[in-house]
Amino acid sequence: MPLLRLLIRLLPWILVITVGIFIWRSFKDFFGDEEEPAVSVNYNTILTSVEELGKMELVRYNFKDVVEYKKEVSRYIPDSKVVLIVAGEAVGCVDFTKIEPGDIVFEGDSIVQIALPKPELCYYKIDHSQSKVFSKENTYFQDAELVEESFKYAEQNVKRAALSSGILRQTTENAEKILKPMLEEITGKRVVLVPQRRIQKPELPRKL
Repeated sequence: MPLLRLLIRLLPWILVITVGIFIWRSFKDFFGDEEEPAVSVNYNTILTSVEELGKMELVRYNFKDVVEYKKEVSRYIPDSKVVLIVAGEAVGCVDFTKIEPGDIVFEGDSIVQIALPKPELCYYKIDHSQSKVFSKENTYFQDAELVEESFKYAEQNVKRAALSSGILRQTTENAEKILKPMLEEITGKRVVLVPQRRIQKPELPRKL
């Protein structure tokens, strides 16, 4: 249906605009009495690409860890070892571009069911500005290679730690807390969020 397809395409932008208006209203009074200094800016901006925005970040986990990375070189000499002090982060999100027309079902005039896509681990990474090499032992002139390997291992450890800490479950819970009130205000209906492909379609009346 054209209305459903239009709603699906506009949903991410409506959410972004709503959040922007809320933030602006919250802070305009706080900054309104301050006199803004005159600023002169010269710029020449070139648009290089336009990307469709559909993912909404709903939770961020921050990690601090001490990582010991060992690598066996030979049974005749001691193993190489690098110890890192690592700071990292992982972000959980929901990708609205995966919503299909059948994922939005209206029940009468007061209820709308929206099937949300599964939560995702949007990204995970090491914050190198907050991380450092604590010690190196028996690197045998392969310092750069071993440090690079140890940071890659630490980055995968951030992913494992985020998943084992329940970041996907927390993403789902935050979607319920954040999106449901926003969508109800936008649609003027009671919104029921359900996992994608589990939506309950209303039964059609039987013909006599």
